[in-house]
Amino acid sequence: MLPGMKISGSEEILAALERGAKFSRVLILRGASSGSTRSLVRLAKESGIDIIEGSENDLKRMSDSSFDTTPPEALGLLGRDPSLSLDQIMELKGSIWLIAGAQYPVNIGYAIRTIEVSGGAAVIVDSELNSDGRKASSRASMKADRFIPVKWMRWQGAIELARRHGYRVVGIEDSGTLEPWDVDLTGACMMIIGGERHGIPEQLLDHCDVVLKIPMGGFLPSYNLQAPLAVVATEVLRQKRSNT
Repeated sequence: MLPGMKISGSEEILAALERGAKFSRVLILRGASSGSTRSLVRLAKESGIDIIEGSENDLKRMSDSSFDTTPPEALGLLGRDPSLSLDQIMELKGSIWLIAGAQYPVNIGYAIRTIEVSGGAAVIVDSELNSDGRKASSRASMKADRFIPVKWMRWQGAIELARRHGYRVVGIEDSGTLEPWDVDLTGACMMIIGGERHGIPEQLLDHCDVVLKIPMGGFLPSYNLQAPLAVVATEVLRQKRSNT
């Protein structure tokens, strides 16, 4: 997450709420009974903040502390609301990712996790996965979809919304002519990554304002989809941090 997107500890979250911080969701340790956690749960319910319960291992994985320490009883999500519609999300002008044509739940899950960790605003997935496949992708993402909006829809609708909200559409494909560090990726950008076999569909590629390529120096002709996504996601984060 971007700095300031997560606050750890019930007392710390309560203090932030008193300062006027806007939380969209809190992850609470299942069975936690400390006074501060009970107060947080009560205040969250009164304020309409979503409450998710998690196991001790879940809180350990999501916190910034080492895995051999006791996790905080609560983690609060700032700056991102997973319940927003795509139209509402685009009004905020954050970085949005479109995964078009991926077929394997593990790849989609890893992509969602990478986008969440790098501070993306939302993920759009155009895939033929059924409900079981979508659940498998959620598991592969470490259930990152609890903390970032993930919308399953056709790419045509996503592009229409992106244009309406003034987004620049950025493809990532072997046919690209520019490298990520040579392009301004801050502001309202929709990044597109294609499927495992065929990449970005040609019709969708025609909608891109710019197409990026990731340098290669080996014998094999391409990366898997996770590698270029991670490269560009990290570059987006680097550029945004440089501008703050």
